Amino acid sequence: MKTIKIMPCLDMKNGRVVKGVHFVDLKDAGDPVENASYYQKEGADELAMLDIAATVENRKTRLEWVKEVSAVITIPLTVGGGINTTEDIELVLNAGAGKVSMNSAAVRNPDLVKEAAARFGSDKVVIAVDARRNKAMPSGFELVVAGGTTPVGKDAVEWAKRCQDLGAGVILPTSMDGDGTLAGYDLEFTKAISDAVTLPVIASGGAGTLEHFYDGVVKGGASVLLAASVFHFRTFTVRQVKEYLKGKGIPVDL
Repeated sequence: MKTIKIMPCLDMKNGRVVKGVHFVDLKDAGDPVENASYYQKEGADELAMLDIAATVENRKTRLEWVKEVSAVITIPLTVGGGINTTEDIELVLNAGAGKVSMNSAAVRNPDLVKEAAARFGSDKVVIAVDARRNKAMPSGFELVVAGGTTPVGKDAVEWAKRCQDLGAGVILPTSMDGDGTLAGYDLEFTKAISDAVTLPVIASGGAGTLEHFYDGVVKGGASVLLAASVFHFRTFTVRQVKEYLKGKGIPVDL
């Protein structure tokens, strides 16, 4: 088994870290720079920063947030939200991100995935696959865009496979049914994606207990474990999660 990585996620709005349930009812979760610095000291392997309102507000990612956060960390930073063109990707990478995460723009224009991979390298391209349960879809999961607000009538698992073919380097599936609930990752969805692709899969949405992290690896097939609420509200530290996983025989860097 590959070494499993822990990835705190900074959901950003109005310059602050926020956290909600199912992407709504947002609570303030602190300053992004302070949080980023704290997570690196705690042993986080990577960090995600998602500008959750960018697509809905029809604007670009705020580059000053990327610059401020990347200035205080040396671990890889994945930035998402409002990234629509290869020019946007270049600006975000130049501002200090190590990778970019795309969702809505990739669904609208799949060629963007291919262009981004060719220009910047597959390892820089993360595709966020947000989904809701829908029995009408072959996999049972329908792709949604615009911050989880708009279903698009596509099968989410088929889309993940297509993104791999287009050159994406990482898949980040999030179940809207689980986001922020602390009820655990949507293991059925995560496993459906990890079975369908050979790329690294980031488990996301709903981690609330130490066992949930273990399940994300063993039952979900994820190689990166993303969480927000449990870290922001200090339910657990990154170190506690890693020590728990190590104790269960999961390889992590302590």
